[in-house]
Amino acid sequence: MSNVYLNGFILTLGLIMAIGAQNAHVLRQGLRGEHVLLTVSVSALCDMALILVGIAGLGSLFVASPDLMAMARYGGAAFLLWYGSRALRSALRGGREMNLAEHKRMSRGQALLAAAGFSLLNPHAYLDTVVLLGSIGSQQAEDLRPLFAAGAISASIVWFVLLGYGARLLVPLFSRPLAWRVLDGLVALMLWGIAASLLLA
Repeated sequence: MSNVYLNGFILTLGLIMAIGAQNAHVLRQGLRGEHVLLTVSVSALCDMALILVGIAGLGSLFVASPDLMAMARYGGAAFLLWYGSRALRSALRGGREMNLAEHKRMSRGQALLAAAGFSLLNPHAYLDTVVLLGSIGSQQAEDLRPLFAAGAISASIVWFVLLGYGARLLVPLFSRPLAWRVLDGLVALMLWGIAASLLLA
């Protein structure tokens, strides 16, 4: 039984450790020290909901609906293009806006919506959690599915806590405006790349 929990934990950790839109957002909020608990909590809760939905067997229904897939693809691409343009604007401006003490902070509502958006408006999140994890989890014996789900959810919580709060270790590096400009530039390219892959799929 412990192997089922461990399998869920390791598989989920392997999937979410890859750099993506959600991880980049959590890292950025952690570096800024801006609504970190809220961002980490919303990201983990959204992942938990998607994992549970997938293991309940709804992943196959999602994949089987071309209309739902199209809505997710185009809506997700639009969201990523918009946030990518914001990141590029920050990278090009540089200067004072890169200063941790002087940059314009998000409100709690904006931070909540941003975290939820990166978690729920990116079709890659559905493919990883609802479809892949869900299909593997739903193949477990019925009495073992809660253990697999617990392992998967634990991995998500551990990862986002480490990413959001561990980012503080990188703050000395990001006290330099150039480091922020490079990070924002890379984030913009990554978000636009993911959006392009969704639109061209």
